[in-house]
Amino acid sequence: MTESDPNEIRAGMQEMWEQAAPGWGRRATEIRDWGMPVSAWLIDHLRLQPGWRVLELAAGPGDTGFLAAELIQPGGTLISSDAAGAMLEVARARAQELNVSNVEFRQLDLEWIDLPTADVDAILCRWGLMLAVDPEAGAREARRVLRPGGRFALAVWDGPGENPWATIPTEALVAMGRAEPRAAGRSGMFALAVPGALTELLEGAGFLEVSVEAVALERAYPNVKAYLDETLDLSCAFSGVWSELSEDEQGEIERRIAALVEPYAAADGSFCVHGKSLVAVANA
Repeated sequence: MTESDPNEIRAGMQEMWEQAAPGWGRRATEIRDWGMPVSAWLIDHLRLQPGWRVLELAAGPGDTGFLAAELIQPGGTLISSDAAGAMLEVARARAQELNVSNVEFRQLDLEWIDLPTADVDAILCRWGLMLAVDPEAGAREARRVLRPGGRFALAVWDGPGENPWATIPTEALVAMGRAEPRAAGRSGMFALAVPGALTELLEGAGFLEVSVEAVALERAYPNVKAYLDETLDLSCAFSGVWSELSEDEQGEIERRIAALVEPYAAADGSFCVHGKSLVAVANA
């Protein structure tokens, strides 16, 4: 195998998300809260009905799907799925905490959804498809498992310039020579941010009446340390580099991050960094 072998890349991503799951579990309520504008948009545009069978792909802690679970009662079932078994355990614990009972948990890869054709009434996927090694395969699979007339609602991240909350830690690493600058067109969280890319992807998979919008988010922090702690919990890439730094180097990274967030900061040291997600809905 080589570094560009798709199966090797998939295995590396699988391992990364298995390792990241505990941090996402600790931060689940925060993720739910700052992501709510996007989750609400997805749920609203699915037009859910009681009795439906709904699939959430790349569910992470599962909270977006849990909003759907309430709306499809009585008689409806949510399938909360993720490729990482450890992340499913986080979602299962969240469901118990929130008393969500009409949910099944399935370990599913969104590039190959192990469900029958036309098996579900609706699909939602918040910030998962752009991370797939083959997003086209994921879109085709979503189209396959949807019943005729079913709806697919999904979210991906807009470009790096619209999401400084995500780029600032990496910028600090790059400035110290601890990370490579982001290459144009590189895969990852911004892979579907190019204008028209999401529409083209969905139409190419056979979806109809594709509609794409943008939803603004805000990430608020009381201080730089809180921001750094959250990044260490949620980003294996950042925490992996951080763990190899000396104490002095870690202090320098923190100072560089503080300088980068200064334009967003208030007098008391708190700050609010904006973000933007692209959201889409389409019919099968």
